[in-house]
Amino acid sequence: MNVLYQEVPWGAGVWTNEPAEVKIEDGRLNVTAVHESDYWEKTLYGFQHRDGHALLTDLKRTEAMEVTFLLEDFQELYDQAGMMLWYDDVHWIKMTIEVIDNEPNISIVVTDVYSDCSNFPVPSWDGKHVTFRVSPFEDAVLIRVRTGDSRWMTMRLARFPYTDGMKAGPLVCAPIRKDFRAVFTRWIKTETDKGQHEDPPIL
Repeated sequence: MNVLYQEVPWGAGVWTNEPAEVKIEDGRLNVTAVHESDYWEKTLYGFQHRDGHALLTDLKRTEAMEVTFLLEDFQELYDQAGMMLWYDDVHWIKMTIEVIDNEPNISIVVTDVYSDCSNFPVPSWDGKHVTFRVSPFEDAVLIRVRTGDSRWMTMRLARFPYTDGMKAGPLVCAPIRKDFRAVFTRWIKTETDKGQHEDPPIL
């Protein structure tokens, strides 16, 4: 079976906000976040954070995207890395592994003027490579995640109807920690999902 597989070079993206440090070593993207960086819109806390670090490139509705990173040295509350799907400042989705209650959690934040958040603890994933996948599907997107030794888990079906102007790519934020660094190992575009209940291939 021939499946579209397009590597996205690290240099193809544009940062929403420049990180404290960016290095490319052995094909990996090493990103150190600025202290107190995050994305959040109003819900519960009242504040707006628009200073996280997302490396974005265009995403068509005919394409899916995957971002892989190493879940290592996530130690302090809210340390987070993963993927951002972006339309504008108040319409975006971030999908990360985030430290909550002293353990890594799958954290999905869907923002449509206001942010919401869902979390699911995955302590056994520590030290593994984690891949997030976003696939446009009708007027929505399917969000899935897996580790290097697991099948896809469907985490969210969320409305995201935009036909042009979507962007996506790696994301890192450090709301509390001063020296948080994330290591990204792969960034690809591929074919969209065939259906909500059909796992995409593992590439």
